[in-house]
Amino acid sequence: MGRRGVTGRKSLVLAARRIVVKVGSSSLTTTEGGIDPARVRQLVEVLAGVRSRGTEVVLVSSGAIAAGLSPLGLKRRPRGLATQQAAASVGQGLLAHRYQEEFDRHGLVTGQVLLTVDDVTRRSHYRNAHQTFAKLLELGVLPIVNENDTVATDEIRFGDNDRLAALVAHLVHADLLVLLSDVDGLYDGPPSRAGSRLVPLVGSDDDLGGVELGAPGGAGVGTGGMTTKVEAARIATGAGIPVVLTSAEQAAAALSGTEVGTLFQATGRRRPTRLLWLAHATSGQGTVSLDAGAVRAVVERGASLLPAGITSVSGAFVAGDPIDLVDPSGQVVARGLVNFDAGELPALLGRSTADLKVELGAGYEREVVHRDDLVVL
Repeated sequence: MGRRGVTGRKSLVLAARRIVVKVGSSSLTTTEGGIDPARVRQLVEVLAGVRSRGTEVVLVSSGAIAAGLSPLGLKRRPRGLATQQAAASVGQGLLAHRYQEEFDRHGLVTGQVLLTVDDVTRRSHYRNAHQTFAKLLELGVLPIVNENDTVATDEIRFGDNDRLAALVAHLVHADLLVLLSDVDGLYDGPPSRAGSRLVPLVGSDDDLGGVELGAPGGAGVGTGGMTTKVEAARIATGAGIPVVLTSAEQAAAALSGTEVGTLFQATGRRRPTRLLWLAHATSGQGTVSLDAGAVRAVVERGASLLPAGITSVSGAFVAGDPIDLVDPSGQVVARGLVNFDAGELPALLGRSTADLKVELGAGYEREVVHRDDLVVL
């Protein structure tokens, strides 16, 4: 795995004009689950230092649910969605207030941005999200982002803020993503196990061959784990954004370009933002089965999906929902935003759009999934 490329860390970090920093719940809270003022202050001082050198910062912060536990008399993170939402409702205001108090000491204004998957996958919403970030940064505001846990349902949840941070980094055209955790980097085995070694550089998935990631999640107030962080790094690096993974205690060193933690090198190029979110932040609300010809058209030629190529429909979805496109063997080959309700499609299957226009009207001469709203998986 070596250290090739790590020596360029300082120039890579200091050249970044816009950085997304993600911090997890365990790095902000006490063992009892409440917000730790000292930890928040330490993080804010580091971020204020980054801002002082002219670099824009977007902070993706977990901790809202954790902050709401103590005021509600809860001993641990609740399992039920409704109780999580209640804790988030109480904790989000407390967390935002704590951040603003600390940033006030540095003369910086913060703005809260709460997102759900719908905000960045539906055509009518994602432009607004992008424009909001652009205007906040233009005005010198430091955006603080979290999932909108208060209203998000199981169907529209990101699931963890590591993935959210990777997608926000792409949305705001960041030059670097820094993931701050309670572990100081990626190890090839459990950090507590004797003989486990830090992996300083990941240039491709080949460098992960001997790494034991373990199961995502775990005890405590957070939802993520090393698996979710590596998946987030894959999303970001695959879209052209390098990632540094280290502990919150090493935030100052990481953001000054010191060789700490693990550097994931960029492996791909930027792609349309909505398609990245569609691929990584949604799950299909239904399924349409394609014949072999339609699979070739969608996968190989980048064509839209027409009714003529669909053989069956399953699931309960409405126009605008993400659905999975599967081949004759049942393998998911693509995901896209559907233009019809589930109840409308059975009558259209296998028929040409020209015939449908004649019989049902011009409103039916349209794609089931337009190629601009479709991503091959």
